[in-house]
This record gives sequence, structure tokens and C-alpha cells, in this order.
Amino acid sequence: MIGRALRTWVDPFVVALVLVLLLGLLVPVPAAARDVIATAGDVAVTVLFLVYGMRLSTREVLAGMRNVRLQGGILAATYLLFPLLGLLLHAAAVPLLGAALATGMLYLTLLPSTVQSSVSFTSIARGNVAGAITAATLSNVLGMVVTPLLVLALMGRSGSVGLGGLRDVLLQLLLPFVVGQLLQPFVGGWVRARRWLTLTVDRGTILLVVLGAVTAATAAGVWEGVTWGMVAALLLLSAALLAVMLSATWTGGQALGLDRADRVALLMAGSKKSLATGLPMAAVLFPVATAATIAVPVIIFHQLQLVVAAVLARRLAVRAD
Repeated sequence: MIGRALRTWVDPFVVALVLVLLLGLLVPVPAAARDVIATAGDVAVTVLFLVYGMRLSTREVLAGMRNVRLQGGILAATYLLFPLLGLLLHAAAVPLLGAALATGMLYLTLLPSTVQSSVSFTSIARGNVAGAITAATLSNVLGMVVTPLLVLALMGRSGSVGLGGLRDVLLQLLLPFVVGQLLQPFVGGWVRARRWLTLTVDRGTILLVVLGAVTAATAAGVWEGVTWGMVAALLLLSAALLAVMLSATWTGGQALGLDRADRVALLMAGSKKSLATGLPMAAVLFPVATAATIAVPVIIFHQLQLVVAAVLARRLAVRAD
């Protein structure tokens, strides 16, 4: 009885995620090992989208692209509701965090959605994976233009984001997915019959990406000058922001008349912000010293959203089963 209760409330994946975070924060990782972790993460993301392409039927993908309510809902959450909340949060955060970290909180809300974690958690929660792939990828492609414009309009910063980010989205995510779609008629049935394969790739990819991001941030000294009081305040503000967005996307999906699978996709993709896109953009849009401080809220929110999404995805999957 006790063992069953613990398995219900304590997700092994969440435990693994927390351990990876602590490892990245507390254990010094040599540069060569960080390079290996980063490369392994890139390969894992590519394999993840190859597997998704082989698993999903082309009909499901086309249906996801035509789902205007789902796509519009995710874009509205990412580029309208999030920035509005960011403006309100910035005013409240300045007395608690100081101007630099409060600016980082605002910057966080202007970023595109994640891709791999949004899709992975949508898959784990038995949601509309095809819709999540389409929406999250579209969010990142638009983010190459929309995020710098929002930064300029709301933060008074100018800058440009190179085509490298767009190239990475196309080569690392879309290309393997298209290849998987071409292979789908031949191997799709085999992949769909082995759900453990997708689940293993989903969770393994998230753990590798998180480990690479945290170890790189630790090595770069991002955490220097950040007190425990600031971390606590950032966690509280990030938790409040995440709670509002989770509630808004879930109830908003119901208001839009979406079915359960689409509501899960809206919940997972519409409530997240991308660390992988946010940190490189910050390095381009802001001076080096400013970018390091602005990155801290992005890192904290990113880890928090992964832990919360892991718990939600598992509970939604259990409910669906």
C-alpha cells in the first residue's frame, strides 16, 4: 500500500530530473565532458524527432496543421498572454530582485515555446503530438523575428538574431521529422507497437538537454552574485507565472472547444518558454554582462516548468489510461 502511494506521488522521472539538476549545479564538469554532453543532447533531439516522424501518420500531421484553434491558442498564449503577464510581473519584481533580474523575468516572457520538451510531455500525457510538433516548431520559427521585435518594443533594446537559430530548427528538428515521415509507411506500425521506445527517447532527451544546459551555465559563472534570497524570490515569481499560464491554457482549451488531446498540447506547448532559444538570443540582444544576469530567470523558469510538466504529464497519462 505504501509503495503504491509513493509510486503515485513520486515520479521516478521527476527524481531523475532533480538529480540531474543537482549534478549540474554541484559537480564540476570538465569542458571536454560538457562538449560530449552537448553533442549527445543534440543527437538525442534529432533521434527524438526522427522517431516522432516514424510514429505519426501523415494524416495526423496534416490534421495538426489544419487545427487553427489549437495553433492560434498556442501562439496567443506564447506571444500575447505571456508578454502581458511579463509586464505586470516586471513591475512587481523590481523591489524583490533588482532591475537586472526583473528585466530577465520580462525577457523570459517574450521567448518562443520549447520544442522538444513540449512535444515530449505532450506525448507522455497522451496528447496531440502532431499538433504540438507543428505549433512548437512554428512558435520557434516566428520567434526568430517576433522575440527581438518584442524586446525592442517592450524593453528598449535593439539587436538582431542571426539565421543560425532558424537553421538549427530546420536541420535538427524539421529535417529528421520529414525523414521519419518518409519512413513511416514502412516502419510506422513497428514503432507504434513499441511505446516504450518513444517513452525512453522522450525522457532520455529531456535529461540530456537539462544536464547540458545546467552544466554550461554553471561553468559560465551564471550563478555567481545570485543570493539564495534572490533564488527563492525567483522561484516564487516563476511558480506564480507558471501556475497562471497552466490554468489559462487548460481552461482556455476548454473555452475554445478543443478535445482532450488538443487541450493537452495547448497546456504543454502554451505554458513553456525555451531555454535553448532564449540564451543564444540574450547573448546577441544584450551586452555580455547584462546577458549573464538576464539568463538566470530563464534558467530557473525552464527547470521549474520541466519538473511541473513531468508531474502533470504522468498524471494526465494515468487519467487517460
